Amino acid sequence: MQVPRYAHGSRVPGWDDPVDLTKDPAPIPDPATTPVPDDLRAQIEAAMAKYPDRRSAVLPALFAAQRLHGWCSPEAIDQVACVMRLTPGYLTAVATFYDMLDTKPVGRHRVYVCTNISCSLNGADELYERLHDAVGDDDPDINLRHFECLGACDIAPMASVDGVYVGPIELDEVDELIADVRGGRPPLERKQLRYRPYAESLPMDSGARDQAAGMPHAATADASLPPAPTSYGAEMAAPDRRVGDPDRSSGGTTQGRDAPGPTAPIEQAPEQFDEREDPA
Repeated sequence: MQVPRYAHGSRVPGWDDPVDLTKDPAPIPDPATTPVPDDLRAQIEAAMAKYPDRRSAVLPALFAAQRLHGWCSPEAIDQVACVMRLTPGYLTAVATFYDMLDTKPVGRHRVYVCTNISCSLNGADELYERLHDAVGDDDPDINLRHFECLGACDIAPMASVDGVYVGPIELDEVDELIADVRGGRPPLERKQLRYRPYAESLPMDSGARDQAAGMPHAATADASLPPAPTSYGAEMAAPDRRVGDPDRSSGGTTQGRDAPGPTAPIEQAPEQFDEREDPA
């Protein structure tokens, strides 16, 4: 299957906007002429208070500004720069490096479809195409995009919907997912990662919760599966027994059984030093 890629070879847009070297560098904004919303200022100052170097708070500060403005607009950058006493150029360099910070207007709902290897092998490319058909090219409220890896291979194919991990998503669930996003409802709540396999927040018993999450309930688990080991038992009580050594109790060997291995050198007690043996 042909994977859609940009002209530079990647499945993600990349950094294609050159720097305008003809512009003078912007100074640190003047607090007297740069109004900053009180709530945003409080969030930025709280983040700065956590670090000895205020520049360590740049990411949470930019995310706070993005939540307020919808994207890291020039106004948002100036407000963060004013509070943190940094140049807008410094903050713009950070914002353009991290692709979860938007330097252009995007839809307020972020739907990121993982298209890395595990998800791709499980149908993520078809999932993205189906979502794209459902959303369209001109929906101003939904920011749909590929994502190189979201680190949730166990629920492939999956997507992050406004930071909520959802999966595995079937193709026939796409319309329901988009309807949830547009309606302001939790997206495919039964498929959310936080409810797999246990969740304390759902008001239901464990069997119903497992069923909602698509997990087998303990009462209906396959009885043919071998029981999980509970302890090493006698093997742990015999420190001189090794895999392949004779089993004194049965006349056989412990080959293939759980038994402790040899003690690592770092765990062995150091040899006692006898001053009488000192050649000096």
